[in-house]
Amino acid sequence: MTTLPSSLPKLSDPDVKRTYGVDCSIGATAPEEFEVVRARDRDDVVEVMRFAAATGTPVVPQGARTGLNGACVPGEGAIVLNTEALRGIELIDPVDGIAVAGPGIVTDEFKKVVRAEGMFYPPDPASSATSTLGGNVATNAGGLCCVKYGVTADYIRGLEVVLPGGEVVNTGRRTAKSSAGLDLTGLFLASEGTLGVITQVVTKLIPAPDDALTALATFSDLAAAAQAIVALRRDPNPPCLLEFLDAPSIEAVQALADYGFPTGCEAALLVQADRPGHVAEDTQRYAGVMESFGADEIAVADDAMEADALLAGRRALNTALEAKGPNLIEDMCVPIRQLPTIVLQGREIGARHGLQVSMSGHGGDGNLHPSIFFDPTSADSTAAAHAAFSDMVDLTLRLGGTISGEHGIGTFKAPYLRRQVGQAGLERMLAIRAVFDPQGLMNPGKTYTYPAL
Repeated sequence: MTTLPSSLPKLSDPDVKRTYGVDCSIGATAPEEFEVVRARDRDDVVEVMRFAAATGTPVVPQGARTGLNGACVPGEGAIVLNTEALRGIELIDPVDGIAVAGPGIVTDEFKKVVRAEGMFYPPDPASSATSTLGGNVATNAGGLCCVKYGVTADYIRGLEVVLPGGEVVNTGRRTAKSSAGLDLTGLFLASEGTLGVITQVVTKLIPAPDDALTALATFSDLAAAAQAIVALRRDPNPPCLLEFLDAPSIEAVQALADYGFPTGCEAALLVQADRPGHVAEDTQRYAGVMESFGADEIAVADDAMEADALLAGRRALNTALEAKGPNLIEDMCVPIRQLPTIVLQGREIGARHGLQVSMSGHGGDGNLHPSIFFDPTSADSTAAAHAAFSDMVDLTLRLGGTISGEHGIGTFKAPYLRRQVGQAGLERMLAIRAVFDPQGLMNPGKTYTYPAL
């Protein structure tokens, strides 16, 4: 590799470096040769990007490495440019409803600081306790509250980005509205580090809602649970959270600890309300809706402690699935009325390949996280898992869905992106990329930059 300038804060300890060579995707391995620069400020980012352009060295932007699709795993000879240290908050303005922060701030920390000012930043990915704001932007992260509040893209007003060669560009606005030109900010959302390095984020904020209360209902019939989801979505004041657990997920959670789910239920719904002045009223109404569609058991929280207790099983889901065994966890999103179809046919796909599949997730917006359990030490089992995933991609697209609701594409789903967007779509994405990155240095081999098969 070309030697980095001595002024840059690069890592030298090989054991520490290897931790920056992987993310949370199953099977991720660090390359033999790569460099890690932990940027202290924007100037470090600019220097790396100038060096990369001058030497033709690939750059992989990186946050907290919580991604599940390999998007920030470097290739041989690349520079990992980590921005976790860029975590300051420059501004919180409750009047204009914005905040300006560095990309390295942890999402939960950002939300807490904003909440202390009486404001609310709604995006709530499951990794919010560890993921960073910049990483959320790079994948257009979603989370548990999307059913009411939407995804990260709905709360990003503008960005500061460093392009290859070191040019600093500012996109978007700090005002309530603007019609000045094309939406360049939108191009960087879900771009997964393929256009530039985010060094500052301007977010939209809204007034903080009331503390939420939870209702939990279990069903012996999957179709009834799906009908309840549709009815809850049509409520004039819909829930701020509407989560779905299928039978295999409930079994995994109960195997981890007793979270109060009864044996033998086919589905569970967890619903929350946070409308100011109406939390208890709305929660009771949601419980009534679920009862009207045949819920077998319903529990409704009376206070915040009970609300957290009822949600604890859902929050333990990822840990429970990991305890069950190695699995490919993905995120397909389908039209809400197609939830029963993708759950049942997803199980059938797993059975055809001799594998078990769980199908839980954000029922309120149709975004499920299929987990395909397999033995990574067995070539046959690994091949079966990937074949099952391929079949699920086709199923999702037949149902009018998307192969990624919030995790991004990375390397794992890159070979399948063409099935959704088509060759012409990929070519246009690559043409747009060339405007920002004519040398193709930014995170090559990821998302739409994946080599043609």
